[in-house]
Amino acid sequence: MAGGNENWSDSKLLARAILHDRTARRKVLARMLVFVLVLLALGLWVIDDWLAGSLWWFLLWWSGCALITCVLMLFALYDALASVREEREKHR
Repeated sequence: MAGGNENWSDSKLLARAILHDRTARRKVLARMLVFVLVLLALGLWVIDDWLAGSLWWFLLWWSGCALITCVLMLFALYDALASVREEREKHR
């Protein structure tokens, strides 16, 4: 189980590094945005017939897209607030 603790610690350090570095945050945001746009495009044009065939797959797909989009929006809000805080601290 020691390996699990090390992985968790490494993950926390990586998350903290991303959250505290503006450039890293923006790169993650850009990648997440591209991912969401690809999911939307797939759902609208590539697998639309398959999704139309089953109500459950339709609801699961679009609920997943909505959830990922909400996470993206929350992360973008965090980035905006963190940027404001960084700029205020810079000008003190």
